[in-house]
Amino acid sequence: MTTKRILITGAHSYVGTSFEKWLSQWPDKYHVDTIDMRDGTWREKSFEGYDVVFHVAGIAHRKETKENAHEYYEINRDLAVATAKKAKQDGVSQFIFMSTMGVYGMLTGVITKETVPNPKTHYGKSKLQAEEQIQELSDGSFKVVILRPPMIYGKNCTGNYAKLSAFAKKTPIFPAIKNKRSMIYIDNLCEFIRGLVDLNSFGVYKPQNAEYVCTSELVIEIAKTHEKVVHVISLINPIINLLIDWFNVLGKVFGDLTYIDDVSLCYRFGFIESVKLTEQTSIMVID
Repeated sequence: MTTKRILITGAHSYVGTSFEKWLSQWPDKYHVDTIDMRDGTWREKSFEGYDVVFHVAGIAHRKETKENAHEYYEINRDLAVATAKKAKQDGVSQFIFMSTMGVYGMLTGVITKETVPNPKTHYGKSKLQAEEQIQELSDGSFKVVILRPPMIYGKNCTGNYAKLSAFAKKTPIFPAIKNKRSMIYIDNLCEFIRGLVDLNSFGVYKPQNAEYVCTSELVIEIAKTHEKVVHVISLINPIINLLIDWFNVLGKVFGDLTYIDDVSLCYRFGFIESVKLTEQTSIMVID
């Protein structure tokens, strides 16, 4: 059995550390190393001998300002492209780049294979520009994979899910909005990436859970895992529906945002099981 040698570029990344932990189930099949990208010492390390470089280093979940805008392009774009060029130069056969659903620039709506990326934030713009430059390096001996996942949830990650989880554990009521959102549980994502590694795949992928998530149902399931009851009510639904397009936070919580068509569904863990696993300990989520 040939062991795949994988280098994760970006120490302490949630997705990177989760992927390394997931692969530890098959110690004879995968050898994983991680390198810190925060200083320039990575440039002195040879990538020779690695089959895969999984680039997860980047910045997100920060308030964007004129002062910090340049950091998104320096880290999310320039660093990623430099890493890909080094990987190709050193003979790596597959490069996996962690991008985002945010390249589409949509708070609500449906994303199909015909949807053209149109990012609105520096985060989304920097990721898309990195995608474009990295894909230019792709050829028969250097396979490039672009991942555009929706919101990722699971144990010990930072982001919006933590706020929703904390709210679900306290509130007795929640709006009965029947929305649909693409999301992905971290272990589903890790298993999906493992498949890409095994097959030496290339291309753009939009991995998501097999089921769309309704926010009110998510709140109910979170509460259940903590032996609490949340009652959903429809009294304020007309107000929420009226304001969704005006307030970003309402769009993120109650609006529809889904991938359809040309997508990669992940079946390993179902919705209810994944919420239970996520809520077993202190948990949070990223998007």
